[in-house]
Amino acid sequence: MNSSNETDPTVQTENNSSDMSRRSFFKRVTVVGATGVVVAGGLKTLASALTKSETNTSAHNDHDPGELKKRDRDILVAAEIAEALAVTTYSNIINIAPFFTRLESDDQGYLKAALQEEMSHYQLEQSVTDQATPFTSFFYPVNMFADAQATLNTLVTLEDAFIAAYLVGVRNFSTPELRVTAARIMGIESDHRTLARVVGPGVAPQDGGPIEMITGIQGVAESVDPPNNNGYERTLCWSNIDQAVQALLPFVDANAANAAGFDTSKSYPFEPFNPVLPSPLGEFISFKGC
Repeated sequence: MNSSNETDPTVQTENNSSDMSRRSFFKRVTVVGATGVVVAGGLKTLASALTKSETNTSAHNDHDPGELKKRDRDILVAAEIAEALAVTTYSNIINIAPFFTRLESDDQGYLKAALQEEMSHYQLEQSVTDQATPFTSFFYPVNMFADAQATLNTLVTLEDAFIAAYLVGVRNFSTPELRVTAARIMGIESDHRTLARVVGPGVAPQDGGPIEMITGIQGVAESVDPPNNNGYERTLCWSNIDQAVQALLPFVDANAANAAGFDTSKSYPFEPFNPVLPSPLGEFISFKGC
């Protein structure tokens, strides 16, 4: 398929995209996340799990950055949802997208490494919040995975959103450790955006390639030459986590997905795994980074 037939996957962020408000979104985050703790652990009551989710508590594990404030937890849980969505996206590109099988091995390697990195980010954030993502399946635009253009448009759209969301963390996290960690993850998301644009020209002709223009979250088709076309990361003018939440809604909520023109006939499950990062020099190490 060529770009003239592509489905525009630009994420809708208007307040009327879903009847799920920010308040109800985070209520579900609290309730579903807490319920997951109860089911998995079997040792906590629902009341104690809800109390833990709603109060400022520290996560008791090796990745403890200190006392979590409510705004820290809100950002981290939103980030967990984003990372679960990223893992689901990359895993399905690798496993079911026809164009992936015809990419050069180095382009396939970019996507495989990104999958491992996104899963590592998810595990880190879960270790801090001590709760799993409250959303475990995701909706996508029409022709996602089947069509290379639609898939790369969506992938760059998501990476644009992830970059801006982690910059919200850099701005609003309450501790230097969390702010630095957000910046470290944001840098990797920026790599992923660039590499998704690198992949475009390598798409085979039978899959609609080479793809020379990719449309991200701002709805503008941009040349992939050069793939690293940012002098500075794009904040999307986001200054709080509410805006990132609105951008995620079509991927997690059926009503918002339908309003955005997504394919609601099928959702794709988040399937966590134990990641292996490409190099030990690039591992998390600690909140100090050394």
